[in-house]
Parts: sequence; C-alpha cells; structure tokens
Amino acid sequence: MHELSIVMGIVDIAKKEVHKANKKHVDSIELDIGSLSGVEMEALDFAWTMAVEGTVLEGAERLVNRINARARCVSCGYEFVAKSAFDSCEKCGELFTEILSGKELRVKALTVT
Repeated sequence: MHELSIVMGIVDIAKKEVHKANKKHVDSIELDIGSLSGVEMEALDFAWTMAVEGTVLEGAERLVNRINARARCVSCGYEFVAKSAFDSCEKCGELFTEILSGKELRVKALTVT
C-alpha cells in the first residue's frame, strides 16, 4: 500500500510548514490528486486515519480536489478527457498523446494555527 507512504510524506510537509510558520496545528489541508496519479482513494482514506493520529494533521479538515486526466494528440492537437495514460486520440486514432493533467499529487494549501 503506497498510499501510507504518500500520507507520511504529506505529514512531513505539514510538519515543516507548521514549524516554518511557528504554529502548532493544521486546521485544514487541501490536496490535488489526479485520476492518473495511481492513488486509490479508499486506501488513502484508510492510511490517512492511521497516519495522522498524534501529528499536526490530527483533526484537520481535508479537502481533496480530484483532477481529471486530459490529453492532447501529438498528431492533430485535439484535446480530450483521458481514462488512462494509454488512450488513443478520440478524433484521429493516433496512439501518441501528451498527458496535460491527471498525474497531480500535491499539497495545494494548508491553514495553520
């Protein structure tokens, strides 16, 4: 379950930011997670419950923005919603596409007190 290591990384980021701000606790955290990031949301929720206990994130409100995958065809330039990183172009059928969004995995914002 790599989601546990992801949450532990988020806890580390939160600890550093709380320390930098000379505060004690995170009130809320906002995450961007792309549909192609490989993160299973149920596993993330399960890992979150255990991993944040006793940390600066315990009790913090968590907002997750799910970012849909978008791709652009390298041949015709058509942009479309992708279901996987290997989708072919919906317009011309070309197999090579550039992923524009959907791989995100980042802490977007923290509110600390």
